[in-house]
Amino acid sequence: MHFSMLKAKLHRVTVTHAELDYEGSCAIDSELLSRSGILEYEQIEIYNITNGERFSTYAIQAEAGSGIISVNGAAAHKANPGDLIIICAYVGLTQEELASYKPILVYVDSDNQITHTNHHIPVQAAS
Repeated sequence: MHFSMLKAKLHRVTVTHAELDYEGSCAIDSELLSRSGILEYEQIEIYNITNGERFSTYAIQAEAGSGIISVNGAAAHKANPGDLIIICAYVGLTQEELASYKPILVYVDSDNQITHTNHHIPVQAAS
């Protein structure tokens, strides 16, 4: 049995470009890709915090250190510059692999520069 688990998350990155006429994909600052472990051409899920859109595409590299998050092609209809989004990648794991598995969570500032990373999400407390 395989379990679909969160592999990596870029949390609350800001869309810098939405390029309708660019060949599809999402261009992501290559430093963010490297730190998160998301590979170029890997399928990603994008969750738009600003407008509620959720969609799939694949990652391509943008210039390292640029902070670029460019939603391209048809997906450009689902995000605008300035939108806050979450970018996730998933991986299939066996029961045995789950015991030592930890996702990579990358957090950024308003310029999409990495502030810190983590391997777990804090437990949500009751209010």
